[in-house]
Amino acid sequence: MNAPHWISEVKYQGSKLWNHPSAMMTSLILHPSTSLRTCLALYILIFVVAGCQKENEDTALTVQMEQLMQQNEQLLEQVDQSKTESKKLKEQVQVLSGLPEDVRGENLYSIERITVGRLSGFFDKDKDGKREKMIVYVTPVDKEGDGIKATGAANVQLWDLNKADGEALLGEWDIEPDELKKFWFKTLIAVNYRLVFDIPDTVKSFDEQLTARITFTDYLSGKVFKNQRVIKPR
Repeated sequence: MNAPHWISEVKYQGSKLWNHPSAMMTSLILHPSTSLRTCLALYILIFVVAGCQKENEDTALTVQMEQLMQQNEQLLEQVDQSKTESKKLKEQVQVLSGLPEDVRGENLYSIERITVGRLSGFFDKDKDGKREKMIVYVTPVDKEGDGIKATGAANVQLWDLNKADGEALLGEWDIEPDELKKFWFKTLIAVNYRLVFDIPDTVKSFDEQLTARITFTDYLSGKVFKNQRVIKPR
């Protein structure tokens, strides 16, 4: 594209000025016959374009500053939260350090064993004639023989001890503390963790007795307790 007739010479850097939007004009020499009005209009246009470019740069800089301020506020909130949590932990340490020796640590409660309820087995939950759920009742028991709601993790395995070693384990489940506490179940006569699982496809028949093995890790004392229950055909 040719320059207008009122421009005598254009000096620029980069691509050709009239064919590429990224070309940068460094000097512009007007034709002697160019009118004053045209000159003024051209200079006003140049200042407007330059002003728009500066406005765009200022806008981008403002956006960056706002993003940095927002990130700084988030970091300050995280620091405040960490300070609050640290303060709570220090208060807990002070309280625990002031307790008598006989009520510290595992003496707050003491698990002696776990039991697996005799009602553990396979059940038809939706009454469609097909058993699809396995329920295992697990109770942590203290030294007085009372069931207690202890914080910990559980591992449940289902075994067919009549099969070869490589095929005997039919299913396995791990329950973390946050999930385990949702299974706490209390009635007038018993308290326990009522663990409910989908029966695995490896269980082909309910005519043979199977074995449920439970490992319970007490998070207060760090002790590990194990027990098992034979699930008889019904």
